[in-house]
Amino acid sequence: MSDRPFWAQEDYPGGRPIRVEGGIRIHAPKGPVARTWWSGRFLSVLEQLGVGGRLSRGRTYARSGQVVSFEVDAGAAVALVQGTRPQPYRVRIGLRVWDKPEWRRVEEALAADAWYAAALLAGTVPTEIEELLGGLGMSLFPAVGNDLSQDCSCPDAMVPCKHLAAVFYLLAERCDTDPFTLLELRGRDRATLLGRLREERDRAAGTAGAAAPVALADRLADFWSAPAAAAVPPRPPETEPGAVLAQVPDPGLRAGGEPLTGALRPVYEVLADPDPGAGKPGNV
Repeated sequence: MSDRPFWAQEDYPGGRPIRVEGGIRIHAPKGPVARTWWSGRFLSVLEQLGVGGRLSRGRTYARSGQVVSFEVDAGAAVALVQGTRPQPYRVRIGLRVWDKPEWRRVEEALAADAWYAAALLAGTVPTEIEELLGGLGMSLFPAVGNDLSQDCSCPDAMVPCKHLAAVFYLLAERCDTDPFTLLELRGRDRATLLGRLREERDRAAGTAGAAAPVALADRLADFWSAPAAAAVPPRPPETEPGAVLAQVPDPGLRAGGEPLTGALRPVYEVLADPDPGAGKPGNV
């Protein structure tokens, strides 16, 4: 029998975890989990906080699919991890959510340069974001103190236990594939953050009150309808038919011995008369 008290024992001594069918696992079968600089930075920060040295305890769990469920939301990543006992352990990794004034400063700083939003949408986190947030006295990654919390319902006294460590690996891989993960943990999901950045850019440009574009779905009913007929402009005032000829520079050409403009004047008079035969002898 182990000399350790029951509350300090991890699972059952010498027991193997119960296999999970269709469990969630990391995709890296071997080698480092982090494939991007921001995911690697996340794990290196955990190392500095004294967590990284014990992460390897959960690597097997993460690779063999012992995680039953895994969700990321504002302030926490929560999971169920199957150990040797029938009931999976409840795991929670918490990250402090930025308050409204903090998020306001972040959104204003990101909106000032549309390149940040474009980079995030392209699936990458620019390294400059660390410097930008640092200038605001903030950090995307966990900091010393109460910024990071770890909880697991297992009886192991070590923190992190292998169940927590397995979830850290899943979280690092999620950061690889979705750069909004850490921002979501800080309190802004993808849709909300991008919407706030658009609002900030509109406000800065003085167009916050401009009419919003109409979605195509709202125009399908009249999509094939003809536009409303424009008002017919009023008829211009009557002028001498040959007035335009008086404004044309003399081209220097002659017709029948007279200037071309003079030869054209009778033609303009005929074109201007809507009923050239009216009032003339012989017309009925």
